[in-house]
Amino acid sequence: MDFKKKIKSFLKRKLTPFIYSLIKEIKEEEKSLNLLSLRKKVLIHPQSVLYEEASINNFSEKPENIRIGKNSHVRGRLLVFANGGNILLGENCYIGENSNIWSGESIVIDDNVLISHNVNVIDTNSHELNHEERNQNFVRLISEGHPKTKGNVETRPIHIKKNSWINFNSVILKGVTIGEGSIVAAGSIVTKDVPDWTVVAGNPAKIIRHLSNG
Repeated sequence: MDFKKKIKSFLKRKLTPFIYSLIKEIKEEEKSLNLLSLRKKVLIHPQSVLYEEASINNFSEKPENIRIGKNSHVRGRLLVFANGGNILLGENCYIGENSNIWSGESIVIDDNVLISHNVNVIDTNSHELNHEERNQNFVRLISEGHPKTKGNVETRPIHIKKNSWINFNSVILKGVTIGEGSIVAAGSIVTKDVPDWTVVAGNPAKIIRHLSNG
C-alpha cells in the first residue's frame, strides 16, 4: 500500500466515527430545540411529554388556549384556529401518532383518556357551507393567513369524558360528547353523543355493547 492510500485509510478509520458522532449530536440538539419550541406554544405540566413526532399549531398565539395536564403524553397534532378554539387535555392522557385534535370552539378531554393513532377529533366545519364564501375565504387564507374572525363557519364543542378509549382511525365530529368509560371502536365515525359505559362502532357509530362501570 502506497503512502497516499495509507493516509486515506487512516483518515477513514479515525474521522468516520467522529463525523457520525458529530452528526448525531447535531440531530439531538435540533430535536431538543424543536421540542422546546413546541412547549412554548402551550401550557403544559412539567411531567407531561411532547414526543418528537408531536406537532403544535397554535394559530391563536396564546399558550393558554392549549393546556396539557399532568403525566399526559402527546405524539399527535394539536391545532387551535386563529378565530377561536381551545383544547384542554387532562391528566394521564395519551394522544397517538398521526392523530389530530383540531379546535375552533372547545375540546375538553378529561383525565385517563386514551386516543389511539390516526384519530381525528374536530369541533368545527373549518370552512363555510356557501361555496362562494368558502372560495373567497380560502383565497384570503392563502394570501393573508388564518382569519381572526369565525364568520359563518359552524362550530360546536366536544367533550370526551374520563376513562374513555378512542380506537385508531376513528373520527369524532363537532358537538359530540363521549360518555365516561366508553369505547369508540376502530374506524368509527361519531356524529352523536355516546352514553356512559358503552361501546360504539360503525359509520355512523351506534351502540353495540354496554359496559360495567365497576
